[in-house]
Amino acid sequence: MSIPLADSLRPSTLDEFIGQKHLVAKGKPIYELIAGKKVFSMLFWGPPGCGKTTLARIIADAVGLKFFALSAVSAGKNDLKEIVKSIKAGIYPQGSIVFLDEIHRFNKAQQDYLLPFVEDGTITLIGATTENPSFEVIGPLLSRCRVFVLNELTDKEIEDIVDRVLEHLGGGVSTGGKRTQGVARRASPGVEGSRPAVKTPQGLPGGHPPGLRDQAELKIEPAARTWLVNLSAGDARQVINLLDNANQLFGAKIKKEGKISLDLLKTTLQSPYLRYDKAGEEHYNTISSFLKSMRASNVDAALYYLARMVSAGEDPLFIARRMVVFASEDVATPTALVVANAVFRACETIGYPECQENLAAGTVYLCLAPKDRSAYDAYMKALSDVKQFGNLPIPLNLRNPVTKYMKSWGYGKGYEKYTTESLLPEKLKGKKYYVKKK
Repeated sequence: MSIPLADSLRPSTLDEFIGQKHLVAKGKPIYELIAGKKVFSMLFWGPPGCGKTTLARIIADAVGLKFFALSAVSAGKNDLKEIVKSIKAGIYPQGSIVFLDEIHRFNKAQQDYLLPFVEDGTITLIGATTENPSFEVIGPLLSRCRVFVLNELTDKEIEDIVDRVLEHLGGGVSTGGKRTQGVARRASPGVEGSRPAVKTPQGLPGGHPPGLRDQAELKIEPAARTWLVNLSAGDARQVINLLDNANQLFGAKIKKEGKISLDLLKTTLQSPYLRYDKAGEEHYNTISSFLKSMRASNVDAALYYLARMVSAGEDPLFIARRMVVFASEDVATPTALVVANAVFRACETIGYPECQENLAAGTVYLCLAPKDRSAYDAYMKALSDVKQFGNLPIPLNLRNPVTKYMKSWGYGKGYEKYTTESLLPEKLKGKKYYVKKK
């Protein structure tokens, strides 16, 4: 079985790592952590394809620790039990790191199980998440981990990655035919026994199946490069996978022409062989179609788009969260919010595959519920005035006379509990935001 190009090109030291200079540059936290061999539990929060998994592997390799890689999508409590058992048995005296990708997909019970082992140092945890850990990681576990925020890669950093892929596929040539010399892989700072120096293009490991690497040159059209960078939206994996797919589907054509064209990349992107990308455009198109179908009370369409997201492995909490917002934004009955929150809680507690039934039941309810955007529209009008006029003076009769001086200044004077007069600031007196739906 061939090794995916993204894994084949995965950097193994900080010298090879692209991006996140605020963390990995000399004097920054991750650099100093490796230099001092001071590993502690941490969370990496950042968008897809920004280097979370790679950075965790670099830390473990550089410090010389056993690396356990788990995905919260497929792993469970039993997997963690086996790891804890082996660690306590002393099989890894040098220490270990447990990397848990998409930790936000672990429910509260699963995160609770991790807590005592993180607390007593049995497990050094590195969790990775695309969601705000303040909302997705339980408080006790969050307080025992250092949170590092990773940014999406810049256009320049994505271009550097494109050059690395081209070098790997074409034997060391980037756009314009300028050959970048291979560099020896250096050990990370303060690390003994790290991988030996290997002369490879940009320090990248080999291992990808033969494709275009025997070519003398491989170029990419400037328009194709620009399009690729824009398409990536800072996601390195998307760029690497697209170029890998282009190589696999059209390797002979690229080899013959010695370049990758814009038309070829667009054709590759349309290929049915590409997998659904939950972080890409299809992700947003599908959730948009789901919400618009519920707004139109079209049960069949809403269930279809829900099924597409579930089948693609979309985070159930992402779907449920949008349903909670929809319940207040578009539905007339306040019971809808209760139902949507119950669906969110069920997804949080149960997880896949059973929670798809909760999502389906909630979707049908929200579709059939009467629709009314009056509250949402009224709030947006009020918010618009706040942004336009700032904090206008609050009428004196509404102010609370906490002290006698405030009372002498007229605070609370003339206040009536059940008045019918406008209580808005003077500049907005008499303005109507809320219009009840007939």
